[in-house]
Amino acid sequence: MTEKNEDFIVVEHLKQYFPAGGHGKNKKYVQAVDDVSFTIKKGETLGLVGESGCGKTTTGRSLLRLYEPTGGRFVFDGDVIFDVEKKEYANMLPYRKRMQIVFQDPYASLDPRMTVGDIVGEAIDTHHLAKNDKERYDMIIELLRKVGLNSEHANRYPHEFSGGQRQRVGIARALAVNPDFIVCDEPISALDVSIQAQVINMFEDLQRDLGLTYLFIAHDLSVVKHISDRIGVMYLGRMVELAPANELTNTPLHPYTESLISAIPVADPIKARTNKRIVLEGDVPSPVNPPSGCRFRTRCSRATEKCAQSAPEFKELVPGHFVACHHVTLEEAQKKLAKND
Repeated sequence: MTEKNEDFIVVEHLKQYFPAGGHGKNKKYVQAVDDVSFTIKKGETLGLVGESGCGKTTTGRSLLRLYEPTGGRFVFDGDVIFDVEKKEYANMLPYRKRMQIVFQDPYASLDPRMTVGDIVGEAIDTHHLAKNDKERYDMIIELLRKVGLNSEHANRYPHEFSGGQRQRVGIARALAVNPDFIVCDEPISALDVSIQAQVINMFEDLQRDLGLTYLFIAHDLSVVKHISDRIGVMYLGRMVELAPANELTNTPLHPYTESLISAIPVADPIKARTNKRIVLEGDVPSPVNPPSGCRFRTRCSRATEKCAQSAPEFKELVPGHFVACHHVTLEEAQKKLAKND
């Protein structure tokens, strides 16, 4: 089934639950992702941030159907990849060429028994992209060159490379099928700080040269701000705020986002002294038994009885700025935005 839509990626009410023991009525589930919706335009980067365990990685993997989703709908370039309610599921093989993933851990995601050339060439073989061995070799060398490696690296094994080089191999593998959309699953979190900037710049260069669309998942808000056009903030399986990158970092509306922004280190010592750190109390609740109503209420200074009774709607408060909070009003949002303009 094909639909016409200006958005390249459309995710509606995505759910991903994992069994967590129990039987019958007592069966429990980890609610890793619960009712998440967003869109991404072609050539755009959507950053996804939040604490460990908030469901960022699960969201990315569910879209690629590395996990079969529990609920929701995903439309990719007008094609329905899955619609759980209608039981519509696309054959994924043709879409594997168009959607790829760069994994978080460059040590675990590369087969130690395969050479770099074979790792990058595996997708070329699977999708029959090369007519002969020479064309395959040329394609592999060109892919390695794109990510800053050379022909000598093709015959080496992953253990002979540094972390940054291994991640480049992972990126070359993702590019081998000439994809349109790449899920970048915390691709720099396992790398040295000195290497992170190089890899981020490479992602930006590849996007400009190849017209790629990214879902960029990370912990570090300052990194996400640098590479993203828009940023979505997740907490305990739900999206709590989504806005253009600069607007979200300069004018956060959700209390959780405000706390995340306040934790970003400031290079200017004078500004750093005036920067008020918002420290959250308590721990993240269990996704097996999340709080009723708003999931953030147990750690929120603004929480009231209403927050316990009903979950706030994830709505567009001002154009392009979505937030899920009972206490953020349109007047407050407009006042904040006007002050920071």
